[in-house]
Amino acid sequence: MKPAEIHAKWKILQQKIAQEFDSDVPDLKVMLFLIGVQELGKGPGKYSKRQKEELMHIATCRLLSEMGFYELEGLDQDGWPHWKLLKPVPSFAMMEQELLLKSLTVSYFEDIYGTAEEQEAE
Repeated sequence: MKPAEIHAKWKILQQKIAQEFDSDVPDLKVMLFLIGVQELGKGPGKYSKRQKEELMHIATCRLLSEMGFYELEGLDQDGWPHWKLLKPVPSFAMMEQELLLKSLTVSYFEDIYGTAEEQEAE
């Protein structure tokens, strides 16, 4: 996707999530947290600050696994996923990193909700 397309789809996704959760428009950190909760599979709950950070890490690994950087190693005794680094993640400038994560986040949620075009057709 080109940057303009990523930004457009990101805005649509933000609105969709805000409506779905009856909340403010989420930023990237909130989106990563939601993906982490989804990947953990335990549903909504109370999480400590450390657990929230771990959930965002799970999300980042899950997203970057789409590009072959990580693979799921397994679950620990508490059911939390652990990821194995397969190859070093290149150093990106902050804006490039954010754009990459937004692109991967859009793709992740498209798998759940369908594309914006599919949603409009409903």
